[in-house]
Amino acid sequence: MMATALLVAGCGGRTGSGAEEGAAPSAPVTADFGDLTGVCGPGTPTSSPTQGVTAKEIEVGVFTDMGFTKNPELVDAAKVFTSWCNDNGGINGRTLKYSVRDAKLLEVRQRMLEACREDFALVAGSAALDGLGVKDRLSCTLPEFPAQVSQVENTGSDLQVGSGASSARPYDSYTGMRQWLFKEAYPASAGAVGIIVADSPVVKSMADRYQESLPAEGATVIYNDLYPAAGVSDWTPYAQSIKAKGVKGLIFLGDFRSLAKLEDVLTSMDYKLDWVDATSNAYNPAFLELAATALTAQNNFTDLSGTAPLESAGSVPAVQRAKDLFARYAPDGKLTFLGLRALTQWLLFAKSASACGDNLTRTCLLEAARKETAWTAGGLQAPADMSTQTVAPRCFNIMKATPQGWVAADFAPDTGPYRCDMKAYVYTKDYGRPLTLADVGKSMSDVE
Repeated sequence: MMATALLVAGCGGRTGSGAEEGAAPSAPVTADFGDLTGVCGPGTPTSSPTQGVTAKEIEVGVFTDMGFTKNPELVDAAKVFTSWCNDNGGINGRTLKYSVRDAKLLEVRQRMLEACREDFALVAGSAALDGLGVKDRLSCTLPEFPAQVSQVENTGSDLQVGSGASSARPYDSYTGMRQWLFKEAYPASAGAVGIIVADSPVVKSMADRYQESLPAEGATVIYNDLYPAAGVSDWTPYAQSIKAKGVKGLIFLGDFRSLAKLEDVLTSMDYKLDWVDATSNAYNPAFLELAATALTAQNNFTDLSGTAPLESAGSVPAVQRAKDLFARYAPDGKLTFLGLRALTQWLLFAKSASACGDNLTRTCLLEAARKETAWTAGGLQAPADMSTQTVAPRCFNIMKATPQGWVAADFAPDTGPYRCDMKAYVYTKDYGRPLTLADVGKSMSDVE
């Protein structure tokens, strides 16, 4: 169970609002973000229409596993956004406050019950074992705008909007990159694909799906193996098996530290794969450092699923805006990929809440969010439809790890930094399903 958290991007933090933990400079930064104007602003609210909303404040929760992972990236994002928003007047004059719901990996239900008693909504958080809290969240009709979802029960569950939750199932959202890898960039690899998976429920469920989708997309899986989620001391047996099988394209579902060690062994054996799908787990400077000796020999790629790369600040103003806000409000923090995804959710929440005016209820919040049929978070992501839970994803973007850093791969983008011609594979087998209001005896009429 503990090893699971190593395979899911961690989060963590503190509690606060825009006025706490180190005041921002006195002059407010404009309330615009990329092509979004007036995200936050003043007003004269008078009502307290629902739990967590008074005439003065809006209280939301931010889930994290920081007590286990020691990673503050999502709470840093919460501090940055709420500080900036409140400097500009809050949400129609209401101060935006957040409470950290630190699940510490195994305390998801305890934190969810606290959120059910106090919060208006959950915003831009993540927990590795998030499936443990879904029934409680739906029972108390608590909306969620997650930065990341992990388990089947939570992925695309009711009262959830954004961050892949609206398009994660029943589609293979990585169809675009895989087709590019073994049909366009490295066609010789199509008949020799391998999968190596950490022995963890989260990623093992993904591997099961790929056993269905990859053959349907034109690939032949010739190697499939598990490794202990906590890692192994010697990757030589795995590397030898990969070489003996003649694997040309490798999908690695696990911790990026383990991948770096495996690639070091493969490189020392003078065995070069055509490509490695490192997944977004490896999209960070630490992987570049750990895999430094192998980067010239192995071609590592990751699909960012339509989120703007951190390296694109020079061409994507919204990314530069995010970096500027971090420099202002969390100078000791660091903007990460998950932190960037968190900001897309904060922006969606704030825009939706602002649209409700004084009568800010959960029903209004969800209805406003679902009117966004081409949401880009001001330019932080490719257009995404928030109106439905089952819309097929169309856009993807691929980064490549090099000794000089992460760079955009030559994947023929057609919509800014994205390629939006993906026809995502539709799964036909039953891999479980997200929970609904009906599962807990509720309906939308119960949402206040």
